[in-house]
Amino acid sequence: MEEIIGYLRLIEDRRQEWKVVHLLIDIVVIVLFATLANADDWHEMEIFGQENLELLRKYVRLANGVPSHDTIQRVMSSIKPEVMEGVQKLWNEYTSRSEGEALKKVVSIDGKTIRGNGNKNQEALHVVSAWSKDQGVCFGQKAADGKGNEIPLIKQLLDTLNVANQVVTIDAIGTQTEIAQMIKKGKGDYVLAVKGESTQPARGHQNIL
Repeated sequence: MEEIIGYLRLIEDRRQEWKVVHLLIDIVVIVLFATLANADDWHEMEIFGQENLELLRKYVRLANGVPSHDTIQRVMSSIKPEVMEGVQKLWNEYTSRSEGEALKKVVSIDGKTIRGNGNKNQEALHVVSAWSKDQGVCFGQKAADGKGNEIPLIKQLLDTLNVANQVVTIDAIGTQTEIAQMIKKGKGDYVLAVKGESTQPARGHQNIL
């Protein structure tokens, strides 16, 4: 984690220095930890920060406490997407090392629409995450406008994940041959939900049953 936080400290803060109340590194660390705990909107990230202030202060000062969800959203929107993709890459590399073996169990891929994010000109942001329920850890995320983009997001997310020797679960929207083949190619196993008369999920490694 110290390696990842070291990377976060290199992110450029574009704000006017005299207006800064909460350091950029403080905000990004809150978002990182809240995301790992599966928070899926800015309000939840603020609540996570308030409830885990003691834990967060082991890594950053948070001299002025936890910022509001509006501040968190505003500051995060100023960071280039490729910078946060670098954080995700570092995390994926970490989980591929021996230190990350304890994290390798069931990886659940699921999509959620962020509440309060849309307006009349734009659909609400839909985020697909890969996470471990047992460990409370998020391995990666992809986002796009509207729920109709979930299948491409699942494929994009799988391209970034190390699924070797792990079981990937996806709900019915992801039960597609191409997605199963991507997991198989990555040397992982899958459990894919099936809608219809059968209430049993599809399980396998070689084929969708």
